[in-house]
Amino acid sequence: MKNYDIPVEGMTCASCVTRVEKIIGKFDGVKNVSVNLATEKVSFETDNENVDLNEIAKAIHDHGYELKVDSSDKKNHEEHQHDEIDESYITLKKEFLFALVLTIPIFLISMLMDYHFFHLVWSFTHDETRKILLVLTTPAIFISGRRFFKIFWTNLKHFSAEMNSLVAIGTGAAYGYSVLVTLFPDFILDGNTEPHVYFETAAVIITLILMGRVLEHNAKRKTKGAIKKLLELKPKTAIIIVNDKEKQIPIAALKTGDVVVIKPGEKIPADGIIISGNSAVDESMLTGESIPVEKTIDSKIIGGTINKNGTFNFRVTETGDNSVLGQIIKLVEHAQATKPPIQKLVDKIAGIFVPVVILLAVITFIGWIIFSPDHSFNTALINFVAVLIIACPCALGLATPTAIMVGTGLGAQNGILIRNGESIEIAHKIKTIIFDKTGTITLGKPAVTSVHSFGADENELLRLSASLESKSEHPLALAIVERAKSVNIKLSEPETFMSYSGSGITGIVDGKILVIGNKNFMKEFSIKTEIVDELFQNLSSKGKTVIFAAIESELKGVIAIEDQLKPNASEAIAKLNGMNIKTVMLTGDNKIAAETIAQQIGIEEFKAEVYPEDKAMIVQRYQQSGEIVAMVGDGINDAPALAQADLGIAIGTGTDVAIETAQITLVQGNLSGVSKAVKLSNATLSTIKQNLFWAFIYNTVLIPLAAFGLLNPMIAALAMSLSSVSVVTNSLRLKRAKLE
Repeated sequence: MKNYDIPVEGMTCASCVTRVEKIIGKFDGVKNVSVNLATEKVSFETDNENVDLNEIAKAIHDHGYELKVDSSDKKNHEEHQHDEIDESYITLKKEFLFALVLTIPIFLISMLMDYHFFHLVWSFTHDETRKILLVLTTPAIFISGRRFFKIFWTNLKHFSAEMNSLVAIGTGAAYGYSVLVTLFPDFILDGNTEPHVYFETAAVIITLILMGRVLEHNAKRKTKGAIKKLLELKPKTAIIIVNDKEKQIPIAALKTGDVVVIKPGEKIPADGIIISGNSAVDESMLTGESIPVEKTIDSKIIGGTINKNGTFNFRVTETGDNSVLGQIIKLVEHAQATKPPIQKLVDKIAGIFVPVVILLAVITFIGWIIFSPDHSFNTALINFVAVLIIACPCALGLATPTAIMVGTGLGAQNGILIRNGESIEIAHKIKTIIFDKTGTITLGKPAVTSVHSFGADENELLRLSASLESKSEHPLALAIVERAKSVNIKLSEPETFMSYSGSGITGIVDGKILVIGNKNFMKEFSIKTEIVDELFQNLSSKGKTVIFAAIESELKGVIAIEDQLKPNASEAIAKLNGMNIKTVMLTGDNKIAAETIAQQIGIEEFKAEVYPEDKAMIVQRYQQSGEIVAMVGDGINDAPALAQADLGIAIGTGTDVAIETAQITLVQGNLSGVSKAVKLSNATLSTIKQNLFWAFIYNTVLIPLAAFGLLNPMIAALAMSLSSVSVVTNSLRLKRAKLE
């Protein structure tokens, strides 16, 4: 599947979103179309190599929107100018200012014409005044307001309607009636009726709606601040070593393999490995961790982080989109482009909203003509216009995406990378969080604490065990090998090797048959372990993992291994427990060791002696009991469970497979990120619900007021414009959310 993420211009409300999605979704092979009104982008997938973007762009253009196909070809985020003032905004601002200059005199003349004192300075007759208003209003309508009528005509050709249609019909009706009254009063009115025009209504509505769009555009730009901040992390230049001399080059010219010089206070331009020197690096902008991290030779460094006090050289391993920062930016952009289920429901409502509003406006007009005491056409027209203008569903379209944008951006700044909008909606529903132990609750670097031998030399037992374990990649195996190397024991090459996932290993070393693994594994090979029961209980009660080693079918010793708990594990679990979320730990350790660790950090439930392939099944069991389950893990064997869970949370220090499978990634291995992710979800969903509440209430309350003649169309235009701005402003409050 090929993914596209392309800017779209011309969308103004939630019904536009629905229309663009339907147009693109009709093309063969195009799937998962998602339009984001806040970012003004469309994302979709296709497995059809023959999909022609220009054809899609033409179909979009025919409906009054512009698909910026050229923008999709940009390969690197450095090429994106997120902070540039786009041409459409400049045009919008010019149209607003032009309309404002004309509308002020139109409004003042119209409002003051009924006052005697005004006529002392205004020498024109009523008929002449109406013609002056016509001359002033016409350019305001057809130059500044041209966009509304252009899109309305395009929609009409396709038998569709959206916000621009409402504005065009409303202002067009007011303007058209006023023109007829001004130029042909004898054909419209009887001779005894003083003509009444609504030029000021049409002009003020156009001006206020354009003003609302200018304010909305500025507010929306602030919601994109997260991406802008991430892009600003990269320096513009880098100093590399060429022929033993320092040379300054643009960041875009940096490539893999270059050796870069970093001095105190400088930003690191790319990912790499330190080859000389040492320092402390501030990674807070990417990880949320305020304490600088010590870096020495062979340490990995991340582009965009800040060197504190030392000087070092590093070799570039990744640049641009392939770097950690590049991947984070892409992930945040993808999350901002996707929709949670709540937004999909809103889009469906918006799809039928505008036609219903037009019907209500027509009913309002007819109702006033028939049932009002004076059967006034003027009153019916004004109320018809008011219903059309007040009902524009702008706020509905912005309610969810603006909150998602700010929420995902806040998450990125705190080291929480969210893959899609749906993840945010799920996270606040989580009732059970299951943790893998090794590498998640613990540091993932187990070490041998003691070796106990029976009828065998301790070093010989360690040599044979480490020789066989050298063929395994399990963390416990690596701990045994490291212990042997630390006491300068030379290892032998195993003659045979067989691994039993989650249980142990067997093989032949120096002609001797070895069986190494947990207690149950010994039973499978009929090896008696009663001799070490007391020792086993003692070591397990201290939270140590006990590995049994048998030579020639006879138990010869046990090796005690301990993996240290992460420093903040207890605090992180306590926060989750305080949020009434059940915590569960999965481990391959025996029951006694698992219970000890669970008690140490406050985990409510634990499952011991769990095989890797059983993790997904355990997650499923909790789900079957009606619980919304999150799984937190870091290893390859956690991937199935991460995929099975309602929400997969990967530790960023873990494997790529785990990170790719999860919906949320914690950049650091810090477990406090789990509670932060849940709090972020709660805050974001709360903001979305507030936005939707006010957007729906706004339309629900004000449409009847307009229909019953209690709302002036100009006030309606101002209220409609400010509703969009208020929704975006409310979303911006999320930036101040406390996740600690």
